[in-house]
Amino acid sequence: MKNVLLLCLLGAALTAFTSSSRQTSTMEAPVPDSIMPIRGFCIAAPRKASLDAFIKFIREELATRKVNTLVLRVEYNYEYESYPELRDPEALSKADVKKLVKVCRDNNINLIPQLNLLGHQSWASHTNNLLVKFPQFDETPWVKMPEKYEWPNEDGLYCKSYCPLHPDVHAVVFKLMDELCDVFESKSYHAGLDEVFYIGEAKCPRCGGRDKAELFAGEVTRMRNHLAEKGRTLWIWGDRLIDGKTTGIGMWEGSLNNTYRAIDMIPKDVMICDWHYDRADKTPVYFAMKGLSVITCPWRKPAFASQQVKDMLEYRASATGVMKERYQGMMQTVWSGAEDFMEEYYGRKAPRADQSGKPVDTLNTQSRCFRQLFADINRAAL
Repeated sequence: MKNVLLLCLLGAALTAFTSSSRQTSTMEAPVPDSIMPIRGFCIAAPRKASLDAFIKFIREELATRKVNTLVLRVEYNYEYESYPELRDPEALSKADVKKLVKVCRDNNINLIPQLNLLGHQSWASHTNNLLVKFPQFDETPWVKMPEKYEWPNEDGLYCKSYCPLHPDVHAVVFKLMDELCDVFESKSYHAGLDEVFYIGEAKCPRCGGRDKAELFAGEVTRMRNHLAEKGRTLWIWGDRLIDGKTTGIGMWEGSLNNTYRAIDMIPKDVMICDWHYDRADKTPVYFAMKGLSVITCPWRKPAFASQQVKDMLEYRASATGVMKERYQGMMQTVWSGAEDFMEEYYGRKAPRADQSGKPVDTLNTQSRCFRQLFADINRAAL
């Protein structure tokens, strides 16, 4: 009887151990790259004072969710050596960046820096550092920055652009790109290139009257070719390559100034970050059919992120072998500072209102979307 009882107890213990081990291994199992090759997170680089907190966030929140790509919107938050005058106050030092490089390397995360080029050279009433120090690069110098910004406005001012045909602009921006890639030890670079409203303006003495699609494609190609010389790849946002009128997608997530035709003019090894925030538009199929690799990028609506995950998985499951490899995955985007996001994520601060001033929808926030996105991705791998 004692032997029977002992065998029963041992069997129960073994069953419990096996069940526990199976559950642990399932939770810790990596997401197969065959399911979702790129599992990304895009956010502003932290300020120096919050660097350690952000490194902890990478280790405890990104790595545990099997995030394997981190795009950091560095902009001028780095102590550039090539052009020190472009640094933000209290910018990250080289030693600070190396801490980010180490934590990402230790956790198998591909770290990609961004300095947004061409468009987004200003925001609201603030001109960004490049055009402050090099005003001659301004595509629209006749458009003056308002004391109080409002949209819409008579000048059609959303963000300033630099002129892509200015003879000196690339000597500057290419040095900045190279410096960021070198210090971040990155094999890819994100150039932004989203929401370019000022391009080929009639009054510009260099590019006025030229084909806007050719101008945009020319800038993408120049950047791509420069990066390729050192074996690096170019990432960009995809909105300027979508026909906003024919699709009904509009002027923000698509183009109404005819840059969309550039999709047939740019190199096919440019990575497209296809962002859609209010619908789960099926535009990854469009990019893939044009021969471009694409990742889908949600922002703050968990329901749409879930649909986009389902779509990406279905694209990969149902596509030809050639097309499948162009559907590269998903990337959560965050459009606040790293500090604000971490405050929201950890529940220390309520989500802030967006730029429209509308009340916050607490069911649709960046942190909720992030949690939902990676829960869905990791669930798909089980």
